[in-house]
Amino acid sequence: MQQSQRTIIEKVAVLSLDKQIGELDSATITIDGGRITSIEPTLDNPHAVPDHRAGDEVINGSGLVALPGFVDTHRHTWQSAIKHSYAELDPGVYFAEVLKGLGASYQAEDVYIGNKLGSYAALSSGTTTLFDWSHVQNSPEHSDGAIAGLHESGIRAVFGHGWPTSPDDSWTANSVRPHPADIRRIQAQYFRNGPLDDRITLAMVLRGPEEASPDVWQHELRLARELGLRVSVHTGAYARNAKAAAVQQYANAGLLGPDMTFVHCNHLNDQELQLIADHGGTVSLGIHCEMNSTGVGEIPFHRLLQTGIRPSLSGDTETKCTGDMFTQMRMLWAYHRSTLTRIGPERAAHMPAVTLRDILGYATINGARAIGQETEIGSLTPGKRADMLLIDINALNLGPVQDPVASIVLAAHEGNVRDVLVGGTFVKRNGALVGVNTQALVDEGRRSQHNLLDRANSRTSMTEV
Repeated sequence: MQQSQRTIIEKVAVLSLDKQIGELDSATITIDGGRITSIEPTLDNPHAVPDHRAGDEVINGSGLVALPGFVDTHRHTWQSAIKHSYAELDPGVYFAEVLKGLGASYQAEDVYIGNKLGSYAALSSGTTTLFDWSHVQNSPEHSDGAIAGLHESGIRAVFGHGWPTSPDDSWTANSVRPHPADIRRIQAQYFRNGPLDDRITLAMVLRGPEEASPDVWQHELRLARELGLRVSVHTGAYARNAKAAAVQQYANAGLLGPDMTFVHCNHLNDQELQLIADHGGTVSLGIHCEMNSTGVGEIPFHRLLQTGIRPSLSGDTETKCTGDMFTQMRMLWAYHRSTLTRIGPERAAHMPAVTLRDILGYATINGARAIGQETEIGSLTPGKRADMLLIDINALNLGPVQDPVASIVLAAHEGNVRDVLVGGTFVKRNGALVGVNTQALVDEGRRSQHNLLDRANSRTSMTEV
C-alpha cells in the first residue's frame, strides 16, 4: 500500500489549547491525510533518529510557535470591499446606507468578490474558520457567489444563509416574509453529501423576534431544525432591541436550544443570559465593532462569565472595525482590565477570573464549540483536522519571548503569521498567501467598490427625481 506524504514540523513550540497536551517548549507535530496524527515532545537525546520516511516534508520549527487556527463566529464577509467606511458615523447611517442603499445595489459578482477578498484576508491573519453571516440573499445567484468566494479561498467556512437586503424594512421590521425558500436548493445542490469539499458547511442566520413577526421567527427556527442546521441570530445589540426580550420569547415558545448562537447580547438582561446558558446556547462577541458603534451599550463579557458562558469572538463587519482575531483578543483583554479598574477593587474581587490563556481560548476552541465543530477543530489534538498557524516569535515586536500566550494575545499581528494550514494544506507560506496575487485581489475589490457606489448613487438620484 502506498503511503501518503506527511508533513512533519520539528522543534516547534506548541500552544495546543488541549488540556491533555498543554503547552510544549519544543515538539514534533506530524500531519497526515489532513489531520494531526501526533504531537510529541522533542527528545533530549541529540542522537535519536527521527521517524521520517521517503516523501515526508520536514519543516524546521525552531523560532516558531504552533497554535490552532482562529475561528471567527460572525463575519459579514460580503461587505469586505467597502471596509473601514463607517467607523466615524452613527450606526444608523450604516443600517440605512449599507443594509438598504448599498446592499440593495449588490450584484452576485460583488458578493463573490467580497467573500473572496474577506476570506483571503482572514486566512492571512490566521483565521482558518469563518462563519460567513450572509444577509444579502437578493437572488439565488447572490448565494451562489457567496459560496464560490468562500470555496475559492480555501478557508474552512460556515455559510450562514440569511435574507435579502432591500430599500425598505419589509425583511427586518416585524416582517411577515418567511425565510427565503432557496435555502432548500442550496442544501440540495452544495451540501447533499455533507460539507462542500470537506470544508464548507451550511447554517441559517435568523431575524428572530427583534425583526420578524411571531409566526415568521418561529417558522424560521423550525425550518432550520427540519434541515438539520445550526443557527445564529443578532440579539440585544441596541437599547431598542431590549424591548423584544428575544431570548425570553424563544424560551416561552420552547425553542431555545444548544444549536443557537446569539450575537452581541449587550442589552439582554441577566435572566436571558442565564436562559442561554441553561439551554446550552453560545454567544459571539464582536468586540472591536461593538466598541466602535455608539449606542451598542456595555459589552456583556463579565455578565456572560457569571452565567458560565465562555464567549467566542467575531470580526463582525469590516466597515466599522478590523476583522482579525488578534485585535479582538487584544481589545477584549483591555476591556476586561479597564473594567476591573473602573468598578474598583471591592467589586472586582467578585468578578470571575480571566487569564490571557482564556482569551486565546475564546478565539479558538470556544469558536469551534459555537459552530458545533469542537471535535474537529479548535485545538491541536491528534485526530483533529490540521488547521493551524505558525507564528514567528523572533520578530522584533514579540521577541525575546518569555510567555508565548502573552506575546501573541498582547502584541502579535498578521505580519507575525508565517504559515497557515487548513486541513494540512498550506494556504499561507513563508509570510505570503499561496497562489494568490494580492494586488489583483485588492484591485478586484476596488472595482467592485466603485461599481457599488456608482449604482447606489444612481439609485438615489432616480429616487430623488
